[in-house]
Amino acid sequence: MKNLFLLAFVIVAAKISAQELKADMEHALLKVEVLDNKKKPQANQYISFASLKEGKQYGGTTNAQGKFSILIPPAQKYKVKYKIFSKEQGDQILDMPSAAGPYTFEFTLTVTPPRTFTLDNVFFDSGKSTLRAESNKELNELAEYMGLKPSLVIEIGGHTDNVGAADANQKLSEDRANAVKEYLQKKGIAAERVRAKGYGDTKPVADNSTAAGKQKNRRTVVNIVSE
Repeated sequence: MKNLFLLAFVIVAAKISAQELKADMEHALLKVEVLDNKKKPQANQYISFASLKEGKQYGGTTNAQGKFSILIPPAQKYKVKYKIFSKEQGDQILDMPSAAGPYTFEFTLTVTPPRTFTLDNVFFDSGKSTLRAESNKELNELAEYMGLKPSLVIEIGGHTDNVGAADANQKLSEDRANAVKEYLQKKGIAAERVRAKGYGDTKPVADNSTAAGKQKNRRTVVNIVSE
């Protein structure tokens, strides 16, 4: 039995070793580490590298230590991108050097998610809490992001302009926040990970005396509670 166990261990170890990435003449081994501004590893974060020369895209998802490795053509420049909630971020350029032979390159990226994020493409029927179909894309992306961050807890904040009675606006904002929460639950996000809160017209971010200002004040906001 002991010999069988050792044989099984050797076979498994051999398979793992065979799967290890190695640089060759056409590809460098890129070792990526993703941290926040406090040097905390960012797990389950997808990072992409878009070649400015060929237009091809390479990428990977970080492990629990905030790391992953990929094979990538050397002697090229890449635009580094990542997603925070539903928006793609990043303007950093990675310049992979040229070399006479295979090599390994280490790259550290700092990613710091904002504590507050406005869902710009979440829309409701006028005066109602019914989500419009064009909201689905951004909410689906939010649900996908939360799926990658299983410890993330958020608050959905509903906000209105100052048209109408304050108590009616308060109720409408609460209903809209709950509508977003219910949508995320239908996408598999646990109820305890999403809090819904209505703020009515109490926290404007623009002048309510203009149409443009009113539109900015009618918004749905994601607030990070804990990570």
